[in-house]
Amino acid sequence: MTTFLAEHDSGKPARILIAARDLVLKRGVRGLTVAEIAEKAHVGKGTTYLYWPTKEDLLFGLFTRDFLAFLDGEIEALNTDPDVCRPHRLCPQLTRNALNKPFVHALQTGDADLLGALAQHPRSMELLDLLGPAALMYTILPLWRRHGLARTDWPLDELAYALHALMTGFVSGSTRPGAPNVTVDDPDKVMAAAVTALLGPEEAGPSEIRATAEEGIQALRERRETVLCLITTTDPQAK
Repeated sequence: MTTFLAEHDSGKPARILIAARDLVLKRGVRGLTVAEIAEKAHVGKGTTYLYWPTKEDLLFGLFTRDFLAFLDGEIEALNTDPDVCRPHRLCPQLTRNALNKPFVHALQTGDADLLGALAQHPRSMELLDLLGPAALMYTILPLWRRHGLARTDWPLDELAYALHALMTGFVSGSTRPGAPNVTVDDPDKVMAAAVTALLGPEEAGPSEIRATAEEGIQALRERRETVLCLITTTDPQAK
């Protein structure tokens, strides 16, 4: 699969992004300077400013790429196997894939240790408004309800709140185990069962599954285009 991240060559902008990613994951955003990033990327400090006018622009571009890679993975999965759109399959996959993208996970959880002030930056909040857990719930749940994949006897807000809480709980359990004597062999299987218990039986037939997957792909592509617009026009890799 060719994702947004994999489409770029190994030129100076790519080296700068790789260096920034390594440094942020190693020590966090606080105190990190453009000079340090440039030195690690083996470019001049001025070269970095040719592509990103500020450190915040560079770091936001870095974070955004994690979200784009996350979206690309979900779109590919739905294209390859439309049955992935079923709640009991999609919810564990979304959770697992978010955990595998450090900046997606950090922004979704407001990890100030890693992100510093950027955890609450207006542009970070804008990104979460598009692709945060709550945004995804309100994108996916109407599709599921319309196509017989989720209960309709609860108000949408209540169901979205409950599902968000359920998924957040599984994320928390994966990253900060609170009960060391409670373990399961297959957390995804447990989460799938919990999602089904919450949303009800999946009554959709093959045609409804195809429609759900197609509508889901379209919604994700629209979000992807909007996210691309959040990257500054001075970012050469957004062109």
